[in-house]
Amino acid sequence: MNSTALLTDHYELTMVQAALRSGAAHRRSVFELFARRLPGGRRYGVVAGTGRFLEALADFRFGEAELADLAAREVVDEPTLEWLADYRFSGDVHGYAEGEIYLPGSPIMVVESTFAEGVLLETLALSMLNHDSAVASAAARMVQVAGDRPCIEMGSRRTAEGSAVAAARAAYVAGFASTSNLEAGRRWGVPTAGTAAHSFTLLHDDERAAFRAQVDSLGAGTALLVDTYDVEQGVRNAVEVAGTGLGAVRIDSGDLLGQAHAVRAQLDELGATGTRIVVTSDLDEYAIASLAAGPVDSYGVGTRVVTGSGHPTAGMVYKLVSREDDEGVMVDVAKASRNKVSVGGRKEAVRRLDNGVASAELVGIGEAPESDGDDRPLLVPLVRGGEVVVPTGPEAVEAAREHHRRARAELPRSAGRLSEGEPCIPTRFIDELPAPRQALGTEDTDDR
Repeated sequence: MNSTALLTDHYELTMVQAALRSGAAHRRSVFELFARRLPGGRRYGVVAGTGRFLEALADFRFGEAELADLAAREVVDEPTLEWLADYRFSGDVHGYAEGEIYLPGSPIMVVESTFAEGVLLETLALSMLNHDSAVASAAARMVQVAGDRPCIEMGSRRTAEGSAVAAARAAYVAGFASTSNLEAGRRWGVPTAGTAAHSFTLLHDDERAAFRAQVDSLGAGTALLVDTYDVEQGVRNAVEVAGTGLGAVRIDSGDLLGQAHAVRAQLDELGATGTRIVVTSDLDEYAIASLAAGPVDSYGVGTRVVTGSGHPTAGMVYKLVSREDDEGVMVDVAKASRNKVSVGGRKEAVRRLDNGVASAELVGIGEAPESDGDDRPLLVPLVRGGEVVVPTGPEAVEAAREHHRRARAELPRSAGRLSEGEPCIPTRFIDELPAPRQALGTEDTDDR
């Protein structure tokens, strides 16, 4: 077992130590993971990383090596080390299904356990869902503007190696067709794709020789990179080498829209009417939208998708919203700090639909909102009594991808706008509480 227990912050363990001393560590508690707001201009967010979190939870154990390290660095005292040695999460977790749409105030994950058991999961959950949801939210916007033209994730070289695998998974959940990352293919079943870079062309004595080597190896259905030297000559060389059955040409620089039109005309003139055009080069949702009128068949996206297209974190927080008092009664608690207000109480949420189109996110406190007969419940069981109750491997990734497709299809047309604006549907708390825009902060600050 590769323990995930140290993928956390120092203060999670010192809180446990202090709570053990005060006697409050074993109080029943409810934690909630949510986002107070969406990144500027976003109309909705996409939940991703849930499956990775659940896999990591199964390995969240303090073994001999982890305990020895904590002892050597004097992170916590001996009684706390003894408690950690026996740590097993035994509580319940409910959450939005991976791939689900979320809005400001959505109770994306609800953790019910003792305080000590639940607080230890804060950093683990936030690090995975904040990163993956940021990538998935950006990817969803790109897929939405791309329409029926597939997007390929190819940003592994633009982020850390572990983040690259997670980003490929998240982008796939949000609708990307494939990734260049082989580990994402092995671990999560994400389809992988790729052919050659400029270095392959530069390796050979001339472009034709490079194309010939690639076609001899990969077949005429491959994609040839035609802009190492001169694009027009590159297209001519590509068709002469591969024939009119050439699978695709890739353009990676310059005026992509203008070149796409010119390349399409040239390919058709040469008889390669079925040859596809793939464009790459620092694409984001705005660049993809600008290429909608061009004869482009697919998009390769790197830096912008793996970094959340300008928003590398989803801004989610993990807060205690209810806890047991000295008399064993559960009481709602909430943070009241300026710009960091939270709403107390264990939440239930539904998506209100009007003729199949989402019109609101309704969040009940203590009980589910009363249904009008056309509501879709959003919280599903993920962990019961410490046991994960949903699939977490490649099968789960495919299920999340399909769930996202259906959830996004429910959104109103305003969800597809790239301009600045409010979330595409409002979040309403059902308990005569202030609306989320009033109750939740608006300042984008680090939250602890």
